[in-house]
Amino acid sequence: MIKNIVKDIIFLSQKSFDMTLDDKYIIDDLKDTLLFNKSRCVGMAANMIGYHKNAIIFEDNNKKYQIMLNPVILKKEMEYEAEEGCLSLTGVRKTKRYKKIKVKYLDELYRERIKTFIDFEAEIIQHEIDHLFGIII
Repeated sequence: MIKNIVKDIIFLSQKSFDMTLDDKYIIDDLKDTLLFNKSRCVGMAANMIGYHKNAIIFEDNNKKYQIMLNPVILKKEMEYEAEEGCLSLTGVRKTKRYKKIKVKYLDELYRERIKTFIDFEAEIIQHEIDHLFGIII
């Protein structure tokens, strides 16, 4: 289901909770909402559509949508300053990012994965994981 984008800073500032099998419906809502907004964004966190759950979706370098459940950044390398926008906010803001990250997460089928991401994919993932911790750029 396509959900409205949350713009309430108080709601967005709250930390999310781990996904469980009972929360699987959130994955479809993330996919539907990102597809609906694909001309304006490349990633989305569950709290952006009203769920305080640790789930993100992003468009990878192959133009495919990837789901990460309960993601944790294990390693960060090569810090830089980025300028980012967000559907939940107005304008563009500066923030600290890392060029290379290693992430542990569950995939859409709840299988554990560990993968390294670089460049723009890494930036998107960091932005969305920040949302899960209530960190707003």
